[in-house]
Amino acid sequence: MLGDLIGAMALIATPDTILSIVVASFFGFVVGALPGLTATMAVALLIPITFLLSPVAAIASIVSAAAMSIFAGDIPGALLRIPGTPASAAYMTDANALVRKGEASFVIGASAVFGMIGGVIGTVILIAAAPLLADFALSFSSFEFFWLGCLGLSCAVLVAGDDLLKGMGALMIGLLIACVGMDYTTGYPRFTFGSWALLEGISFIPALIGMFALPEILRLLSDRSPRLRLPEAEPGSALKKIGRAGRRYWWPGLRGSVMGTAIGSLPGAGADIAAWISVAVTRRVTREPEKWGKGHIEPIVAGGSANNAALAGAWIPALVFAIPGDTITAIAIGVLYLKGVNPGPMVFVENGQIVYAVFLVFFLANLMLLPFGWIAIRMAGLVLRVPTAVIAPTLLVLACLGAFAINNDMSGLLVMLGLGGLAVGMNAAGLPLAPAVLGIVMGRIVEQNLMQSLISTQGALAGFFERPASAVLGVLTIGLWSMAILRQLVRALRGARRTG
Repeated sequence: MLGDLIGAMALIATPDTILSIVVASFFGFVVGALPGLTATMAVALLIPITFLLSPVAAIASIVSAAAMSIFAGDIPGALLRIPGTPASAAYMTDANALVRKGEASFVIGASAVFGMIGGVIGTVILIAAAPLLADFALSFSSFEFFWLGCLGLSCAVLVAGDDLLKGMGALMIGLLIACVGMDYTTGYPRFTFGSWALLEGISFIPALIGMFALPEILRLLSDRSPRLRLPEAEPGSALKKIGRAGRRYWWPGLRGSVMGTAIGSLPGAGADIAAWISVAVTRRVTREPEKWGKGHIEPIVAGGSANNAALAGAWIPALVFAIPGDTITAIAIGVLYLKGVNPGPMVFVENGQIVYAVFLVFFLANLMLLPFGWIAIRMAGLVLRVPTAVIAPTLLVLACLGAFAINNDMSGLLVMLGLGGLAVGMNAAGLPLAPAVLGIVMGRIVEQNLMQSLISTQGALAGFFERPASAVLGVLTIGLWSMAILRQLVRALRGARRTG
């Protein structure tokens, strides 16, 4: 471990890695501060750049951009009541009310400080939990990985929203897309329509760029709203106020950090759900309910710390089981594969230095929130005034470059356009994108482990419950399915009684 840690420090201390962290942080700050542009989009647009970088520098740029854009999403939410990311909307009302009282520096500074604290706590938990889980996971066979895959897909459906049917529908779309390509056991082409480019299946990167970046770019291109104006911020002793808030609300901050890490480690959950749940729990147990909604710092402490903690938590299943915790880690896993690093329990044995380098990058990326928070207080207005007529075409060019560069042919562009159109349709129909993306990423993993298990047992389903760990995971997964179906039936019965 010590040798890996020293080797990781040497990998981090290279000029390209440090420059990647700084540049990606700035890029994430700009994208996150623009209303409507998400951390996922910031990461997706970085993909073409990662082709030119070393594996550590590529992951460093993704982690830095994600951490910074999640924090920067608080800026337009606080100043203009336009959340930069869905997670920022959880405490936007109180943040904006504080800004209207002349506390803009206090709000943005508090978002940076408590986001940094949440990210550091989440990283400590990641370092402590990931190697232990990896040691345990080394004993896993295809049976356990099959159930883990099913559990991850189930969680993605359950946390995607209240409508179970829409979540399942989105997951089925993702699994259907994952079926494109040669059959794992027979090698027979499926849904390739005679195209050689589809024999290896749908490429992750153009698919993710299309599903997340293209709908946002189209929305920006159709946006005809006037330019945003920055409200006047009143200078003051923001540091002292942040210190007082830290002493008074240390428990909501700590609880939000731990809760954010735990929720972030659930496949499909991510920072958005972590922030909303952390704020909701804090509101339920607060001693000052009368202050909420009128400009109170407590929800910003609870939600901001959960935001960045969830980012680290999402890397626990990604590194240990190769199961993406959210869409950002789904992209990161794709980049790791491209760089020849295969996530999973063996990554701690085969690429120990890179794993510890990722841990160190998390610390650096979160510490970068402090100087960029200071810059944000002074430069947020300039960023928000960039016209969409400049932003949207620039982002479209970056997205096309990323999709084309994956194979240096038109197949990536066609996949991006096709799945981008599919994502626009899903948004219009109210179908969540996260289950579909996880279905694309994990569909082949689940299928391969299912077929390996069936071949080893010669088709006997009882073999899926013979190993202790496999039996526990199987019962847990089936129990989760049963509870979800039962809850949906109860809701349907209650609805029928009300209407009847």
